[in-house]
Amino acid sequence: MKMFELIFVPAPGIGHLASTVEMANVLATRDHRLSITVLAMKLPYDVKVAECIESLSTSFAGKNIQLNVLPEPPLPEESKKDFIVLVESYKPYVREAVTDFTASAETSLDSPRLVGLVIDMFCTTMIDVANEFGVPCYVFYTCSASFLAFSLYLQELFEENGSNEVVEKLLNSDNVEITLPNFVNPIPNKVIPSLFSNKDKAVWFHNHIKRFRLEIKGILINTFVEMESHVVKSYSQVLPPLYFVGPVLHLKNTGIAGSSEAQNCADILEWLDDQPPSSVVLVCFGTMVSFDEDQVVEIANALEESGVRFIWSLRQPPPKGKFEAPRNYTVIKDILPGGFLDRTTSIGRVIGWTSQVEILAHPTIGGFVSHCGWNSILESVWHGVPMATWPMHAEQQFNAFEMVVELGLAVDITLDYRITFGEDQPRLVSVEEIKSGIKKLMGEGSDDLRKKVKAKSEESRKSVMEGGSSFISLGKFIDDVLANSHGGEN
Repeated sequence: MKMFELIFVPAPGIGHLASTVEMANVLATRDHRLSITVLAMKLPYDVKVAECIESLSTSFAGKNIQLNVLPEPPLPEESKKDFIVLVESYKPYVREAVTDFTASAETSLDSPRLVGLVIDMFCTTMIDVANEFGVPCYVFYTCSASFLAFSLYLQELFEENGSNEVVEKLLNSDNVEITLPNFVNPIPNKVIPSLFSNKDKAVWFHNHIKRFRLEIKGILINTFVEMESHVVKSYSQVLPPLYFVGPVLHLKNTGIAGSSEAQNCADILEWLDDQPPSSVVLVCFGTMVSFDEDQVVEIANALEESGVRFIWSLRQPPPKGKFEAPRNYTVIKDILPGGFLDRTTSIGRVIGWTSQVEILAHPTIGGFVSHCGWNSILESVWHGVPMATWPMHAEQQFNAFEMVVELGLAVDITLDYRITFGEDQPRLVSVEEIKSGIKKLMGEGSDDLRKKVKAKSEESRKSVMEGGSSFISLGKFIDDVLANSHGGEN
């Protein structure tokens, strides 16, 4: 059987890597002619990625997939926190890996033929490598279809005006709303990502999106038609083919947690077994979020006063001035209000990092206070767990707006809270705001929301089954990749 090779280049970070690994798994399972190599980058300040990156390959058993960890490039300390510079610095190593693969393929008739690079949405610099080798380049887009449409709109404004000034004015105006034809509701400027207020980063982003239009052969989007139908049906024909293939989810703990964290997760799951169905709220903000002591106290008091059962994943901030990932507290009670753990011992657990997706899958979880990363949103919908939104950075404010206002699949604690790394502390979210969100999420009036999320959960699962919308779209992608491979056999 003739084999065809796809080389995946995910962006650094657990969220991007795990979803890319799962995308590779889905493709290799679907069509045994596909062989896949994942070229993984490391975040220099994220210890957890460095620990788990290679162990993800344990999920590849029996499949034509391999994960290669690229060498870490030499970088000045101050540039290590610049995501754009970091990804760019890996380009020589990606080029070398592709060179080695093509050289090997030329010397062996049995080697698969390279038919394309599949790059993360933030790795458009790697298009240059695909062009050098004369192979098609595809994007695996790990945000929502709605955010892609919004990004394309902002890029058009940039092109029309020849500068980012018009977008900056939108950001800095009071109570401005943006109306797009493919959105049901006007979009408030407060949910526009803050990167657009930084001229250099905004120009990079606009040029990055422009490359989607002009140089990409197709875009795999981690969403499903039934989730974002209002946007999916209204995309412009000037784009390359779009493949709505989600939800692509890493639903197992393989490769993500260390042994002690796996044991902690097992202990939490055992505690959940003793709780009533849909009674526990999970409070978890991803791998990169931590709070100062004042905000921790507000969350603790809100949980205690609300009286709901809870699991709270709490992480320690890095030292001031250090750009590092949060770590688990050595003694977690020291950061909490005096006596909090004793007073809430019958209804809650405060833990460090844990396997969010395994906890969401437990039938006693009835709500999820989330930072609104797109992976977390898809996991929540998949498991039929309603969300309360508390976005932090990147496009998460936009995601919160989409879930609460556009889709009605979540309630809000806040829509516009944001953390900007290296800058002043954000505003304090009060006890009353947090309690109000938890009440909307877990109270008696949440029945309609639960029914709506459960229905969307069923649609998400059907979409990836044979005959489902995402199943069909993925098949179309595979057919197009092989047809674009200059004589590839179907």
